[in-house]
Amino acid sequence: MTRPDQLPADVPAVPRPSTGTGPDGSGAARRRSQNTVHRPSPCRIMGGMSAKPQDALPIRLTVDDSDSPSDVVDALFLGRFATGEQPYSYSSTIDRVRSGVTLLPPGAAVLRSARDDDRSATLAEGDGWTLLVSRWNRGADVTVTAVSRELAEKIHEQATDGAQDEPEPQPENVTMGFWYVSPRRGPHRTTRQIAAGTWDEVRPNYTAPVADAMDRLMKVTPDDIAGRLLLLHGPPGTGKTSALRTLARSWRDWCQVDCVLDPERLFNDVGYLMDIAIGEDDGSAKGRWRLLLLEDCDELIRGEAKHTAGQALSRLLNLTDGLLGQGRNVLVGVTTNEDLERLHPAVVRPGRCLARIEVGSLTRSEALSWLSREDGDWEASVGREGATLAELYALRRGSGPASVPAQQAGSDAGLYL
Repeated sequence: MTRPDQLPADVPAVPRPSTGTGPDGSGAARRRSQNTVHRPSPCRIMGGMSAKPQDALPIRLTVDDSDSPSDVVDALFLGRFATGEQPYSYSSTIDRVRSGVTLLPPGAAVLRSARDDDRSATLAEGDGWTLLVSRWNRGADVTVTAVSRELAEKIHEQATDGAQDEPEPQPENVTMGFWYVSPRRGPHRTTRQIAAGTWDEVRPNYTAPVADAMDRLMKVTPDDIAGRLLLLHGPPGTGKTSALRTLARSWRDWCQVDCVLDPERLFNDVGYLMDIAIGEDDGSAKGRWRLLLLEDCDELIRGEAKHTAGQALSRLLNLTDGLLGQGRNVLVGVTTNEDLERLHPAVVRPGRCLARIEVGSLTRSEALSWLSREDGDWEASVGREGATLAELYALRRGSGPASVPAQQAGSDAGLYL
């Protein structure tokens, strides 16, 4: 045990009372010990660990026959970060990697490379840094660990510079974002080029009152925005999603349209909601609006939603005109198959909606006019109530859902009861 005279001079001396007694039992020794000065024992690191973080945080890697080579590469990559030898990391996802790009910075030494049918993993290193490239199909994850934050960012930039494949813009296409929660990366956004016709091309797909309302919506500019909620409701197959694709093309000069693939999770996961609604300021997109599309959100906005969906409805409304949406150029577009009367009153109150459009079927005369663009006798194909856009496309293709012929009444049921 370390003696008091071996302690550094800057360790304060403190009195330590004794509980012993003298030979005569009078407690004289106890009284004398109260005047004795002792120094505390120094604090020790259990196990004799070194002050170096890579020694103080040892890790153990166990591999069995259920692990693939890619799993081993992933585990090896984490070693230097886990021990603290390279305590800084920087990572990104590239949706479409340009052909011929290796994603390796100059001077990289490849340590491991694993490939299978649809995925590859490459582990490389350099002076003070380690790089993992995980590739699949056309995309890739690039992660760098390094001894400093600046070095991690520098190596990452060298590895990914010019790697993103930017397809040639097509006049008939529009770039849309798609948000979802990835089990590995958490909230994640990917982009795709989708085909979208002009409003003049798709206008005949809608009944006259809907087309008139859409005329005004397609011409909206940032100066015209009053409410933050865009609501399209009506029966299935009436063209609500098609209208949103055309809207994305009409607004693409000033608004980025993102579709949320898991809207129920969005409003029940505060972290996910903050990532999408708040995000990080991007100087290149300064002043640009965003439209978040939530499709088929019947449970979220119907009348009983406050009881069944908990805080989800409140967060949706807070995003449109509450504190959460303040200072953010965010619009929310919602589609639902519910009737207007069944929607929650708070959703449709005056001032909340930028547009509230019921998308219904085409009348019989409108449906026949739509079908007349193709040769054929369509009179008997359309009923008095008209037809939805989906039904018209099915008629024109001559296709319908597979079904079992109706059984005639009174047919023999056999012995089955």
